[in-house]
Formats: sequence, structure tokens, C-alpha cells
Amino acid sequence: MAIMGLLATLFGNTTQDPIQTVGNILDELFTSEEEVLKQDLLKARLVAKSAQVQAKINALSASHRSVFVAGARPFLLWVCGLGFLFSFVINPILQWLWPDVGAPQLPLEVMLELTLGMLGLAGLRTVEKVKGVAK
Repeated sequence: MAIMGLLATLFGNTTQDPIQTVGNILDELFTSEEEVLKQDLLKARLVAKSAQVQAKINALSASHRSVFVAGARPFLLWVCGLGFLFSFVINPILQWLWPDVGAPQLPLEVMLELTLGMLGLAGLRTVEKVKGVAK
């Protein structure tokens, strides 16, 4: 502060504002470990709060009476299951019976990725229930 006062007396009050601005910018660039820890703690609290809000939203949507709200995950699983049924059972039988008729090709990579992701989450949920961690 003494340096800024000395500069202000040498150059007048007009130089004090740019010097303070540069000082503020440097202060923002170089944060102490304590400030970083406070920021990390605040970020962690915000992430935890958003996870709690999302969990409440998921619980409300799953308990809804309408199938359009509560049935999103089961719907996707049924769509993928029916797609696999068509691709691996019905389509080969149809091509065996009528080889001249071309059957549509389904996006199996996308369905497989979605199905395995959903089954993986269901498997993790089962492990939580077995260990008694789930509430």
C-alpha cells in the first residue's frame, strides 16, 4: 500500500486505478492454498447438493403413475430387448424362410451400448442391495 501511495504522489491520482486493477488481476491469478481449499470445498458441496436434488427428482419420477414418466428406463430396456429379439431370432428365421426378402438392419452398436450400460447400472444396484449399502 505504501508503494501505491508513493506512486500516487509521484504520478498523481490517475495512476492509482490502473495499478489497483493490475494488482487485482494478479491477486486473482495467484491464489493461496487456503483459497483453493475453500473453492474446492464449495465445489464439492455444490456437486453433492445437485446429486441430492437429482436423486429426489429420480425418486419422484419413478413413483409417478404415468408410464410416460415412470417408464423411461423400462421402455428403453424393452426397446433394446425387442431390437435384439428381432436381430438375433426373428430376422434370421425370416431370412432362412424367405432369403429373397431383405430385412432392415437395426443399429445394434447403439442398442448394445445402451443395454449394457443399463444392465451394468442394475448390476451395481444389486451389489449395493446385497451389501446392505442401498437405502
